[in-house]
Amino acid sequence: MAQLEYLPAIVAVKARLKETWSAGDYDRFSRYMEDGARTFYERLDVPAGCQLLDVGCGSGQLALCAARDGINVTGVDIAPNLVGRAQARAKAEGLNARFLEGDAEDLPFEDASFDVVTTLIGAMFAPQPDLVARELLRVCSPGGTIAMGNWTAEGFVGQMFRTFAKFIAPSGMPAPVLWGDEKVVRERLGSGVSDLTMKRRQYLFSYPFPPAEVVALFQECYGPTNRAFASLEEEAATKLRWELVELWSSHNRGGDELTIVPAEYLEVIAVRA
Repeated sequence: MAQLEYLPAIVAVKARLKETWSAGDYDRFSRYMEDGARTFYERLDVPAGCQLLDVGCGSGQLALCAARDGINVTGVDIAPNLVGRAQARAKAEGLNARFLEGDAEDLPFEDASFDVVTTLIGAMFAPQPDLVARELLRVCSPGGTIAMGNWTAEGFVGQMFRTFAKFIAPSGMPAPVLWGDEKVVRERLGSGVSDLTMKRRQYLFSYPFPPAEVVALFQECYGPTNRAFASLEEEAATKLRWELVELWSSHNRGGDELTIVPAEYLEVIAVRA
């Protein structure tokens, strides 16, 4: 595949995204997300021996699940430090998985290279969703499966995004949560799929500490939250932190010492035409 040439404005956006997702300590953050990733992956019922691509793989929470089950796994992510961490985890466990730095809008693979293409809360953040849709379709073999998990605007994470929007200027990119809208997904995947099933599900955020510590974890370890706080003056940062703690607390089902919050996402299962 010849690499795409982007306009300077898009190049700048992508550079900021790489910096954002490289910030913090996503590997530590993602360990609390692994149960949800496993649940998402297990519903796919992927046969052993398949070639699976995980787009926006982070530090490998879904990809490593698949590799442990005997799937031939490739993971790709925009952040080189996350790719390195995922590769180190795979090597430590002796797993058949490779991880590469790459762009969801211009994947470094030949057409129809994979039986299954997944992206769990990953490719939805790329700035040009039409290119993402094209690439997911292109690298999936005919009859193969494309599986996405995307936050919805109506769910808890959508509410969290709206809280940030009170303090942070809009990026100018299409809202990532549009990938959580059934109509938009149908339009983007279009005639490239022969079957499309979508279901709203709950991703359970579960932490063994109270909401204030969850917000602190996000601020320290989750790249977008880390960079958002770093961009604010102290007074605004304090107010944002307070609003986030209030949001987490109002949705918390875990009592005073735990945090358990369900967050809605759209599960997309498509068959490549």
